[in-house]
Amino acid sequence: MSATTFNTALLILRVCLGLTIAAHGYGKFFRGGKIPGTAGWFDSMGMRPGKLHAVLAASTETGAGLMMAVGLLTPLAAAGIVGLMVVAGYTVHRGKGFFIVASGWEYNFILSIVAVGIAMLGPGEWSIDHAAGIVDDLAGWRGLAISAGLGVAASIGQLAVFYRPPASQG
Repeated sequence: MSATTFNTALLILRVCLGLTIAAHGYGKFFRGGKIPGTAGWFDSMGMRPGKLHAVLAASTETGAGLMMAVGLLTPLAAAGIVGLMVVAGYTVHRGKGFFIVASGWEYNFILSIVAVGIAMLGPGEWSIDHAAGIVDDLAGWRGLAISAGLGVAASIGQLAVFYRPPASQG
């Protein structure tokens, strides 16, 4: 495979994944119920205080998504995506099976795996990481450890400290 093909594939993956995640953050800020509506939804599922988590989720989705799209600190962007998806999978989709057609955790899983895969491969030559000369320092096993390790650890910490499901969900 040529370097151009490889870099084009990484660019497509990064931009599509990143903008998809960022669009979710944008929606929490500017669409539908905005932050107040998202806060109410988070409160209802047990992520309290809802307003704090609505702002954090929207900010992380927007920030990590845009960072992934441009290839900026790619493993940290991937860690943000993994953290978001683990929390979403656990609080919203757990117990509904794998498939998204039944509101399962399939979508969360795939977005996380793609983010980790990109972190391991590196963002490619057409990225801010490459322009800054930090690709080799952050890709490979380090990319895996940062993206999956930090993402899962952060989500476990957030759930342990803040998640208090209603009695009907417990």
